[in-house]
Amino acid sequence: MDVQTIRERAYATPLCSPAYPMGPYRFLQREYLVISYRTDPDLLRAVVPEPLAVAEPVVHYEFIRMPDSTGFGDYTESGQVIPVTYQGRPGNYTHAMFLDDHPPLAGGREIWGFPKKLASPRLSVEKDTLVGTLDYGPVRVATGTMGYKHHCIAPDPVRDALAGTPNYLLKILPHVDGTARVCELVCFFLKDVAVRGAWTGPAALSLFPHALAPVASLPVLEVLGARHYVADLTLGLGEVVFDYLQQ
Repeated sequence: MDVQTIRERAYATPLCSPAYPMGPYRFLQREYLVISYRTDPDLLRAVVPEPLAVAEPVVHYEFIRMPDSTGFGDYTESGQVIPVTYQGRPGNYTHAMFLDDHPPLAGGREIWGFPKKLASPRLSVEKDTLVGTLDYGPVRVATGTMGYKHHCIAPDPVRDALAGTPNYLLKILPHVDGTARVCELVCFFLKDVAVRGAWTGPAALSLFPHALAPVASLPVLEVLGARHYVADLTLGLGEVVFDYLQQ
């Protein structure tokens, strides 16, 4: 294979059978359970990278079912998102993410810098309760529950928040000598968002200590509320807003 062919074909590893296809990546019937909770502000400041700033001592814990996603298939994610500001504008910083499917794990880390690790999240309806769980190996790491569709909420504010809020990631790729080749703050948006339904209800969240899935290091001090919604959307590609190796 000549050099020019490699240049034309190379976008993901392995070259002859990439782990994921080229985007755009469209998600249909993407189902969220988001439980918001108050936590220790000092612990938040210790994990949010500058130049982002902590907006409030709040964490959004997410369980997301993705039954139909372009190129990535059918999978589930779970993790923590922190409200932040960048240059005075509100946004969200994805702190931790766990999922059960290799293509979105590889693509998410390589393209955007999502902090993805392999685990076993689940989101399902059990009788009258929406239940989200996260297991790392055989160990339970998180359990979230919400009364199933107790109260409808207006879909437009949910859509506006999904589509209008910038999302930030810390993208890190190592060099062959083990040093950082890429260390960037990346921003991306969700596009073409259509909310099919949105609800709220009573909720609870439990996080359990784990050495390699330390979601409990941002402890739950008070559950503030929960939302359950279903949406179609496109995961937009990102842009670099801060290069740590050039500053």
